[in-house]
Amino acid sequence: MIDLSIIIVNFNVKEFLQNLLSSIEKSSGNISKEIIVIDNASDDGSVEIIREKFPSVRLIASQKNLGFGRANNLGLEISKGKYILLINPDTIVQEDTFQKLIYFMEKTPEAGLVGCKVLNSDGTLQLACRRGFPGPWTSFTKVTGLSRLFPKSRLFAGYNLTYLDENQTYEVDAISGAFMMMKREVYEKIGGFDSQFFMYGEDLDLCYRVQKAGFKVFYVHDTQIIHYKGESTKRSSMDETKVFYEAMHLFVKKHFSSSFIVQVMLRFAIIVRQLFAFLNVYRLAALAIVADFLFFDLSLYIAAHLYHSPHWLGFPLGAVTGIYIIPALIQISIASITGAYKKDSISVLRILYSIVLGFFILSSVTYFFKQYAYSRAVLIYTYLILIFMLPAWRIVFKLGFKLGMKEEIYKTRTLIVGTDRHALDLARKLKTKLTSIQKIAGLIGLNRMRVGEKIEGLEVIGSLENIKKIIREKKISEVIFASGEMSYNQMLAVVSECQGENVDFKVAGSGLDFLVGKSSITMLEEIPLLEIFYNISTLTSKISKRIFDFLLSVPALIFIYPFIFLLVKTGYKGGDFSRFVLGFPEVLSGRKSIVGPCSQRTDTDLYLGRIGLTGFWYTEGLDSTDTEETKKLDIFYAKNQNIWLDLEILGKTFSRMFSGMENL
Repeated sequence: MIDLSIIIVNFNVKEFLQNLLSSIEKSSGNISKEIIVIDNASDDGSVEIIREKFPSVRLIASQKNLGFGRANNLGLEISKGKYILLINPDTIVQEDTFQKLIYFMEKTPEAGLVGCKVLNSDGTLQLACRRGFPGPWTSFTKVTGLSRLFPKSRLFAGYNLTYLDENQTYEVDAISGAFMMMKREVYEKIGGFDSQFFMYGEDLDLCYRVQKAGFKVFYVHDTQIIHYKGESTKRSSMDETKVFYEAMHLFVKKHFSSSFIVQVMLRFAIIVRQLFAFLNVYRLAALAIVADFLFFDLSLYIAAHLYHSPHWLGFPLGAVTGIYIIPALIQISIASITGAYKKDSISVLRILYSIVLGFFILSSVTYFFKQYAYSRAVLIYTYLILIFMLPAWRIVFKLGFKLGMKEEIYKTRTLIVGTDRHALDLARKLKTKLTSIQKIAGLIGLNRMRVGEKIEGLEVIGSLENIKKIIREKKISEVIFASGEMSYNQMLAVVSECQGENVDFKVAGSGLDFLVGKSSITMLEEIPLLEIFYNISTLTSKISKRIFDFLLSVPALIFIYPFIFLLVKTGYKGGDFSRFVLGFPEVLSGRKSIVGPCSQRTDTDLYLGRIGLTGFWYTEGLDSTDTEETKKLDIFYAKNQNIWLDLEILGKTFSRMFSGMENL
C-alpha cells in the first residue's frame, strides 16, 4: 500500500493547479504517493495541461460539473493510500506538510481527520480551517455579530474559535474542505462525502460523521498552506451565496431534525445570515436606493415650501404619508427599470434619464389621482432640485471613494523576491506588460549577500530577513515570489510573518506565463494589440471626453489663461502649471485633450486618444525618452479611460504641480 493518496477536484483553475502540483512534488520527500485529479468539465484547457505537463497524475475528466463532494468521491473510490488527502487546487503546500501530518496521525490513534493552518494570501488565518458546528448558540452569536465583538470570548466565539491560539494544536469540531487528511480506515467506515451537497457544507457534514463514528478531528498548527479562496466559484455562473445557504439548510435538516426548536432557531439564523450576505453583495445599490428616497422627499419638502404650501395644499394629515412615500417609490422603480441601481456601480447618466422619465410619468399619475395630487408647480420644482441633487451626490461619492478609477491597478507597488535569472525575466515581462501599470520597487535577496547590488537596472533593496520592514517603508502592495531557488517553506514563512500588512502575495508560474494571487490570475503573455478593444475608442467615451474638455477649458481660458499668458510675455519662464494652462487653446480647438497619452503613437493602428496636457506619463514622473514605458502607459490609459479616471489623474496632476511650486 502506498503512503498517501492526494485527491484534487479542479474546475477552471489550471494556473493554480499547476502551482499546486509543483509544490506537491517538492513536498513529497520519501513518501510514496499517488495524485488523482478529477476535472469537473473545465473549459480552460486544464485537462490538456495535466496530460501534457503532468503525465504521472491519474486524471478523471468528467463531462459535467459533478460538484465538490461527488467529484471527490470518484477519487476516493480508486485511491489506494494508507492516508488520503483532499486538497483544493487553489492552494500551495510547504515541503514539510505531508510528513508532519502523517507523523501526527501515526502518534495520535484517535485522530481520524486532520487539517493544518490555512493562510489567506495576505498571511492572515483563514478562519474556516478550525470551526465549531453551527448549533443554536454559535449560530446566534455569529448572526448577531457577537462573535466579532468578542473574538477572544469562549462564550461568543464558538463558531470560528478565535479565542483559541492559532499556534497550538487541538481537537476541533470541523476543519476546512480545502485541506483534509484522513486515515483509510475512517473512509472505509463512513464513506466519502454526502452527494446531496453540491458545494459547501459537505466538509462540515463529513466532520460530523467522523466524530459520530468514534474518531476525532484535529487542527495541527505546525505546518501551513496558502489557500486562494473562491477561485473556482469566480469562474462559474452559479450564485455561490445561494448555494452556500442552501447547503447550511441541508446540514441543519440532516443533523438537527430531531429537535423542532433547534431546527427552527438554526433555520432562522441561516435566513438572517443569508439576508445580511445579500445586503452585503448589493450594498451599493441599497445605499443608492435609500439615498435617492431621502433626497426625493427632501426635494419635495423644499419644493412645497418654495411654492408657499406649508400645509400641503389642505391635504388631511393621513395623506401626507402617501404624498411622501408613493411618488418616491415610483421614482425609484423607474430608476431601477432604467438600470440606475447595480451591485457594483452607480450611474450618473442613467439616473438623469430616470429623472426625466419620472417627471413625465408622475405628471400623468397626479392627473388621474387628483385627490392626492399636489400642483404641477410643486412637481416641477421637485424635479428641478432632483436633477441637481441625485447626480451631485453620486459624483461626490464616486470621487470620494474613487469608484471607477482603477486605483488598485495603477498604484500597485511590487517587490520581486529573487535575484536569479527567473526573477529578472519576470521583472522584464512585468515592465513590458501593456495592460497594467506596476512600479517595481526592487528585488529581495534570499540572504543579505547581494543587498545594495544593482542587477540589470534593479536594486536588491533587502532580504528575507527584513522584508516586512521593506514592505512598510516602501508602501508595497504586492510581493511576487519568483526565485526558482526559494522553498515553499520560505514562501509561507514570509506570508505568515507579514500578516496584517495588507499585501497581496503572488507566485510566478514555472514557465513565467502567469502569476497566481488572491484577486486574479495575471497572464504575462500579451494579446496582440490589434485584437484589444479600448474604452477610449467608443463613441460614448469620445463624446463625453469632448464635453469634459470643453467644460473645463472654457472657464480656464476666461479666468486663468490671460494672466499666465501676460506673465510669460513679460519674461516669466513658468513651470508645469503655466505650460498646462497655455495648452488650453489647443484643447478647445480639439487638437489636444486635457488628459491623454504622451504622444500620438505611430507604432499601432489603435486609437489611443488625443495628446494630453497631462496623463499617467506626467503623474508617474516618467522620462519621456523611455519609449517602452510611455507606450505601456498610453495603452493602459486608453484601455481603462473614463471620466472618473480623468478626474483622478487631473487631481494628481495639480497635487504634483503645486507641491513642486512649494519646493521652489
